[in-house]
Amino acid sequence: MALIPVELPWTKTEVLEGTIVGELFDAGPTEGLDIVAACVNRRVVALDFPIESPSHVEPVVSSSREGEEVVRRTATLLLHGVAKRLFPLARLHVGQSLRGGYHYGVSGEHPPLEEMAAALDEAFHAEADAGRQVVRQEVSIDAALHLFEQEGETLKVRLLRVWPSHRVPLVSCLGFDDIRHGPYALSARSCRSFHVEPYGQGLLLVFDGEVECAASAPRGGTVLFRAYTETERWNELIGVGTVPDLNDLCLGDRIKHVIQIAEGQHEKKIAELADRIAARRDELRVVCIAGPSSSGKTTFVKRLSIQLEVNGLAPRTLSLDDYYVDREKTPLDEDGDYDFEALEAIDLPLFLPQLKELVEGREVLTPVYEFRVGQRKPEADWRPRRLARNEILLIEGIHALNPRLTESVAESQKFRIFINALTQLCIDDHNRIRTSDARLLRRIVRDRKYRNYSAETTILRWPKVRAGEEKHIFPFQERCDAMFNSALAYETAVLKSFAYRYLLEIAPGSPAQAKGYQLRRFLELFVPVWPDSVPATSILREFIGGSGFSYK
Repeated sequence: MALIPVELPWTKTEVLEGTIVGELFDAGPTEGLDIVAACVNRRVVALDFPIESPSHVEPVVSSSREGEEVVRRTATLLLHGVAKRLFPLARLHVGQSLRGGYHYGVSGEHPPLEEMAAALDEAFHAEADAGRQVVRQEVSIDAALHLFEQEGETLKVRLLRVWPSHRVPLVSCLGFDDIRHGPYALSARSCRSFHVEPYGQGLLLVFDGEVECAASAPRGGTVLFRAYTETERWNELIGVGTVPDLNDLCLGDRIKHVIQIAEGQHEKKIAELADRIAARRDELRVVCIAGPSSSGKTTFVKRLSIQLEVNGLAPRTLSLDDYYVDREKTPLDEDGDYDFEALEAIDLPLFLPQLKELVEGREVLTPVYEFRVGQRKPEADWRPRRLARNEILLIEGIHALNPRLTESVAESQKFRIFINALTQLCIDDHNRIRTSDARLLRRIVRDRKYRNYSAETTILRWPKVRAGEEKHIFPFQERCDAMFNSALAYETAVLKSFAYRYLLEIAPGSPAQAKGYQLRRFLELFVPVWPDSVPATSILREFIGGSGFSYK
């Protein structure tokens, strides 16, 4: 048997062909590390992956972004296995990400949710503490179809209709079988930090460190939860709750109608927001709009402006970009790089009094920032502004919901909107789609088409973007008066035609290859849709092009 060269973070060695990657870590200086997977030649794999070619191998620990995905995937598998054993007549339906975990709807025969959650939590921890094994195998597509037909898993059967290979990777735990959509931990021991509790009309699977008393949640749920629930109702109206639903509509040539309804739902929601603002025209002076990267803020502001004009209001925008401090005064992050997303990157001593004067109807000279040189233009180039009686100021930016940004304006004069792309589309009842991945696909397409950034560059920058969002944006999302979900049930099928090609451009060996490979595997689940039927006013046009709005 041949010897294969292997490079580890701490040594270079040779191993016999077929050696399991986990054995390499057992022999290394890894004591105290919670290793749940491995990265072999820039691809995340399970610890029983065999070494068959020269490899660069790194451990994936549970606290890393890649490791967190592996652990959460394993935890959901264990939960479904425990639920199948304890409550065989009940069915859990995975939903949105909430409070650091996942929300599940519950159908079929089951006890009261409090009792069900307590039983599931006890059994879940017992199996995790015991290190319940996760079994992996690969079978023919015919065998997989037969298995899921026997188990009544019609969604998985429909998903396999467009499966790109004649082989299907499977995973099972406690008699529960699933399609493997990524690597799993070999043991459920890594899931001991999870907790099951009732929430609303369903259950939550969350990290113990992020558990809150469900009774402390606002009556009727949080703003975020209500936004998810609204989107779930929208998806039910158009018959698209899962990837197989969307694929069936695409193959049945009914996707054009789905696009029309989904876009109509967006327009109706934006019109409702404009009506709410117009109803308070005598007191409101400022509309604050915030959201994370690639949520579609720019197009949303343009569409909201149209609806405000329909209501007889004249919207005026104030760009926070023009209030950046000069480059040399920009705060630095922990790596010593400019932190443009910190609130201190905005000249608050200038912005706050100018905002106050505008709201009070006085004229001010607002600055103009020159990003090319990283400096504010001379005062002679500043713009005079005044807010007339029937005008309303729109402020769009990542800090727009931070109370410090608008502390010079009375609460009664402000209306806050948070926008995000909160996908409610799931792969099936047991596997969800990460909202951040949906936004990343949008950004990859936009950056490659219009900003001259490769998919590789966008992926490598994404962790810092996400860290900035967690620090500066998401802590304030519950402060909003309204939340707008910019996700469109059909969008991934359209983005596929662009994103898959751009992901193939990632250079072999690039640190972005692991994420690129994961996204390509994900996109392979979708039947592609040409963008011809996407309206020119769609938020999706901000990313794929062809918009009826100007973004200059």
